[in-house]
Amino acid sequence: MEKNISVKKAAEIMGKSQQFVRVGLQRGLFPFGTAVKMSSIWTYYISPKQFYEYVGIKEAS
Repeated sequence: MEKNISVKKAAEIMGKSQQFVRVGLQRGLFPFGTAVKMSSIWTYYISPKQFYEYVGIKEAS
């Protein structure tokens, strides 16, 4: 089972750019993940369960 979805994979599934996903997470616009700024570097967490529900895909087992 996946513990995290990469920004790249999320962007591909959504048909959007990676920057779109990053900025959306940084601004708290998406209900499926979060962005945390560690010093000057952003790190991202995307929940597989919440992401797949958001985009309307049944999570792979």
